[in-house]
Amino acid sequence: MNAVAVQALPDVHADGDGRGVALDAVGVSGVTFPVSVLAGDGSEQPTVAEAQLTVALGAEVKGTHMSRFVEETATLGPITPATVLALCDSLRARLTSTSSQVLIRFPLFLNRPAPVTGLTAPHRYDAWFGASSSDTQTARIHVGVRAAVTSLCPCSREISDYGAHSQRGHVEVEVEAPGWRDGESIWPQELFDYADGAGSAQIHPLLKRPDERAVTMRAYDNPAFVEDIAREVVLAVKADSRCAAWSVTVVNQESIHDHQAIARVCGRR
Repeated sequence: MNAVAVQALPDVHADGDGRGVALDAVGVSGVTFPVSVLAGDGSEQPTVAEAQLTVALGAEVKGTHMSRFVEETATLGPITPATVLALCDSLRARLTSTSSQVLIRFPLFLNRPAPVTGLTAPHRYDAWFGASSSDTQTARIHVGVRAAVTSLCPCSREISDYGAHSQRGHVEVEVEAPGWRDGESIWPQELFDYADGAGSAQIHPLLKRPDERAVTMRAYDNPAFVEDIAREVVLAVKADSRCAAWSVTVVNQESIHDHQAIARVCGRR
């Protein structure tokens, strides 16, 4: 096959625009690609990432160059918040923009043993790194996770002659971690541990009957409203000096109601 001759094609994106409207963010979302994620112990876990990459666009410019966003992800090595920030800076420079934003989401797995039998299986949780870079403001780096927990209703246990209803909850915790600029790290696994320990009981990928009995009784002994879970996560995050700001959202998928229960709290040091 003959190579396609390079032609001087018009660059419509670079045309001027006279409407006087600047755009806060333009770019691409839903970009998926294989990556490896670095862990706190130096190991790498292969996974698949989905990215949203944007830059600010001046009022005088018609459009940005979308292909350049994808080109930048093609050379991305093992990802950490620091490399995500470097990607953010690179996008801003390459697209000659005043600001840029990067959000990269990916699943991670840990080997979780059952509480009695010790049988182990991979347990999934979702994580993300985010960064923003600007000509006028200090760059920001965010680390977040979404973890599943069991929640047993304290009210149900108190008013029932026997039993209590329980449900699965999901905890999302995101923190601003400025220490990455100075080499001080906070890793998704650590945030997962904060969320994972705040419910009535942990979620397990593999349970035999003795394990199921243990998990059921642990939840009964540790009832928690959605409000309780949110507060416990916040206390753990606030005690970690590496977290400059935080956002915690807990959603319980109620088992006896046709709605969900939700609690959310944000804070900053």
